[in-house]
Amino acid sequence: MNVLLMAYGTPYRREEIEPYYTDIRRGRPPSPELLAELEERYHQIGRSPLSEITFAQAIRLEAALNAALPLFPEPLRASPGPRVRGPARVYVGTKHWHPFIAEAVQAMAEDGVERAVGIVAAPHFSNRSIAEYRQKVEEALAKLGRPFEFRLVEAYPDHPGYIEALTNRVLEQLWRLREPRAALFLFTAHSIPEKSAGDGVYQAQVRATAEGVARRLGLLHWDVAWQSAGRTPEPWIGPDVNERLERAAAQGFSEVVVTAVGFPSDHLEVFYDLDYEAQNTAARLGLRLLRTRSLNADPDYIGVLRDLVLREWASFPVLERSR
Repeated sequence: MNVLLMAYGTPYRREEIEPYYTDIRRGRPPSPELLAELEERYHQIGRSPLSEITFAQAIRLEAALNAALPLFPEPLRASPGPRVRGPARVYVGTKHWHPFIAEAVQAMAEDGVERAVGIVAAPHFSNRSIAEYRQKVEEALAKLGRPFEFRLVEAYPDHPGYIEALTNRVLEQLWRLREPRAALFLFTAHSIPEKSAGDGVYQAQVRATAEGVARRLGLLHWDVAWQSAGRTPEPWIGPDVNERLERAAAQGFSEVVVTAVGFPSDHLEVFYDLDYEAQNTAARLGLRLLRTRSLNADPDYIGVLRDLVLREWASFPVLERSR
């Protein structure tokens, strides 16, 4: 079994921020003002742990898959050597920095992979997220002459394990509230341009996730808000989380719990947009703002990834001998 785990990617050093940002902007270098703004955001949070978390997810997912699969589906014909290797291998490819998705696909081809399942550490489908990851994989495969079959887990907004993991993290904050039944619970995801969200699929999936958690906990007051809109002149879907906090204060709420359901891992847009910017907005408004911890590489989230990969792998036709 071969798995390509994909994530957004993040730079490791300050000098990498500009080429990273240029890749995000589809090859257009950022203006000095935009570059300075992004550099300041990284300075404010210290450092994004996204790469470390992604590799931890890959290591733990590989271990979880190998724990669930038979180590040797065929009788041994010789000693396997000093290290026992399971049948599952997890590769990492990121969208905007090293190891790029194309680099991961190249490594898989060199390893003789015949078929693979891809999964993105993002639960909701949109043309600006999952669709772009698929496109990058397909382009890499085409360039190499399509050396292996590939199938992608496209979304998992209402996976029971995912909903349960989020519910448990909201519950942790529920106990910290002074008046739980009077608090507002906001569920956030990355905003995308309105022109990319015209079919409403992305918004509906994010709301389905929020509704699943709200139903499990019997939340009286909850809503969906958006964050991390790009610096472009085109309109992006809203309301922005800071705008929603403004309205929450006007509605008489004094406590708000924010859960970044669109971001399984801690990274720049969680630390800066929520822990810094939204916290400053809340303080100005006199709101008490609590954020639930991220899923990261915790065992419950790894269990979700394992289940999704196993399901997708099972959709391949049976081969006499598969890797």
